Amino acid sequence: MARYQVILAYDGAEFYGFQRQAGSSGQRTVQGVVEEALRRIGWQGQAILFAGRTDVGVHASGQVIAFDLDWSHSMEALLAALNAYLPTDVAAQAAQPVADDFHPRYDARARRYQYRLFCQPRRNPLRERYAWRVWPGVDGERMQRAATYLIGTHDFAAFGSPPRRKGITLRTVYQAQWSPELSDGWIFEVSANAFLFHMVRRMVGLLAAIGQGKQEPEDVVNYLQNPNGAKLRTLAPAHGLTLVEVIY
Repeated sequence: MARYQVILAYDGAEFYGFQRQAGSSGQRTVQGVVEEALRRIGWQGQAILFAGRTDVGVHASGQVIAFDLDWSHSMEALLAALNAYLPTDVAAQAAQPVADDFHPRYDARARRYQYRLFCQPRRNPLRERYAWRVWPGVDGERMQRAATYLIGTHDFAAFGSPPRRKGITLRTVYQAQWSPELSDGWIFEVSANAFLFHMVRRMVGLLAAIGQGKQEPEDVVNYLQNPNGAKLRTLAPAHGLTLVEVIY
C-alpha cells in the first residue's frame, strides 16, 4: 500500500462543484466520479484527499488529489486505468508516489488561478463556456493598476469567506496580473498562499467594473483597509475560472 498524487483536469460545467456533499447523493461532483473510478481499480478508501474544493462551474487543469492504493504497476498504467473509468469531462494528467503523510491541501505552499473574460456586445456560445463575456469593454491598464493593490498580505474579508467558521481572512497574494488574449480578451492570473471562498471571483468582478469605468482603481485599497465593511457584491461567473496549479 502506498500513497499516490494525481493531477486532475476537468471541465466544471456539468459538475456540482468538486467536493462530494453529504446528503446530496444525486448531485454529480468531481470527487464522486473520481472515487467511483478508483473503486473500479481496487481502491478501498473512504474519501480521497484534495488540494481545494472548486465551486459549481469552476474548471481545473491542475487540481491535486491523493489516495492510498495497493498498486504494483507503473504510473503510466495507473493513469491509463483511471482514465479508462473517468468520464470524458475529467482526466488524470500525471501521477507519482508520495510520502505516506502527504496531504495535497495542507502541504501546499501556493495556488494559482486564471480567469478569462472577453469583450463583445453579442453572445458567443463557443467561447462563453470558459470565459465571461463583458460589455461595455474594459480598459486593461485600469484593471492592471487596480490589480497591483491586491499584491501582498492583506485582510481579504471583503472579498470572501474563510473555509471554517471564524477562520482568519488574512491571505498573501504573490501575483495579480492581467494579460491580453486574442483581440478582445483578457486573462487574469493570480497566485496566493491560499484563497477565501469566492475570493478570485470577487476580485475579478471588482476589477472588471474598474475596467469599465464604474469604479476607480483606488477602490481596491478601500476594501482592503476596511475589511469588516460591506462584502463585495459583484461576483464574476464561475465558468471563467480555472484552477491552474497547486505549488508545493
